[in-house]
Amino acid sequence: MSSMVFGQIVMGCTLILMITGWTPLYSTAILGSALAALAAGLPLSGTAPVTIAKLINSGLNPVIADMAGVLLFIGIMQFSGFFDVIIRTIIHVGREMGGGPGVATAGGIAAGIIGALTGFTQPAITGTITGPAAIRLGVEPSKAAGITAHAGHLGNFGGFTHPTQVAIIATAGIAFGAINVCGAITALSVFAVSYFRLQKELRAKGFWLSGEEIKRIAAEIEVGDKNVSIAVAFAPFALLVAGFVIGLPIFLVGIVCGLLTIFLARIRLQEGEKAMLEGVGKIATPLIATIGFLFMSSVIKNVGLVDLIANTTAQIIQNAPIQTMLLISALTGLLTQSYGASAAVVIPMLQVVLKLGVDPLSAAVAAAGGASLMQYFLTGGPVAALATVIPVIPGSELRAANKFQRPSILAGLGVVFCITLLLTVMR
Repeated sequence: MSSMVFGQIVMGCTLILMITGWTPLYSTAILGSALAALAAGLPLSGTAPVTIAKLINSGLNPVIADMAGVLLFIGIMQFSGFFDVIIRTIIHVGREMGGGPGVATAGGIAAGIIGALTGFTQPAITGTITGPAAIRLGVEPSKAAGITAHAGHLGNFGGFTHPTQVAIIATAGIAFGAINVCGAITALSVFAVSYFRLQKELRAKGFWLSGEEIKRIAAEIEVGDKNVSIAVAFAPFALLVAGFVIGLPIFLVGIVCGLLTIFLARIRLQEGEKAMLEGVGKIATPLIATIGFLFMSSVIKNVGLVDLIANTTAQIIQNAPIQTMLLISALTGLLTQSYGASAAVVIPMLQVVLKLGVDPLSAAVAAAGGASLMQYFLTGGPVAALATVIPVIPGSELRAANKFQRPSILAGLGVVFCITLLLTVMR
């Protein structure tokens, strides 16, 4: 047995361990990749073209700087209270536009925005407020929990810090921006399907509340800082989005938007800078995980596993590379129930697909979209998802809530498929 084949076997075992969850995910990715590289005969360091040290350094991708820039901005947005103003406004708009279903949807979207920008999607935070209110406005408890927990789709697929998302972006050689827009469109489509399903049910039940009762409920969930207008609170965030669209360096844009927030909130510069740096403190876990996944990606390529997979699945992938990528990603997310564990399959398959010369953005959307959606299909997702929302929404039950989510998740998967087709045609 050649050393290269031995390295491929070790790498294969590492990926299996990551998928099954029998061992710690990130430690397994890093240590298993290092052992695979050693087994394949790669030196630890030195002047050789490829060494383990050089592969580790390859994990220090420029996309990490973009992630840091976003978190600098988020640190001061939270400290200034601007974030709270935006969330309360989203909830107000949701109630005005759609009553109980609108409130539940707004709570999920607000949690998703927090997760997308901070890497901590916790729908229980907004669900504590919007869940009981949505129930009083006619929504069944389990369905209120189900739609609120859709937040993870926006936080993962539309976000900037999930390790698998960052690894996919770096592997595809693209930047933040277009893929986040695709992720946001997909997530909002999932919310929209659930929202219209709930509205249809309420109309069928003939649910009705007096204007006074609606005002009392609104007063409980929409209390916020009246001294800060939504226009002022939203301005720095709008500037950040504009920076993405124009293609400016995200790290620099994040700092500029942070300074604008300090100015608008009338915070002392020293305090503002401290808050920005505290925001970057949240990068610790995704930073280590991202470096580990990108190191793993480099090892997979250099031990020949990408070529092996490509040769084995050549006929299928060549006929429909993007669709195959989406299918594999979706199945991986379904089986692992983890976007993080999905990296073990998604990253090497993405490398194989990219070798065929496909549009990198289309491939990245397929790789990210399938797993980030389907990880929630069987049970409502990992810890920071439906299981955490159920306890804060009285009367809700996990199985019923997850059952409600499933048609909307499948609709979102269909949207991803359509987006990849559109991107391929537009290439």
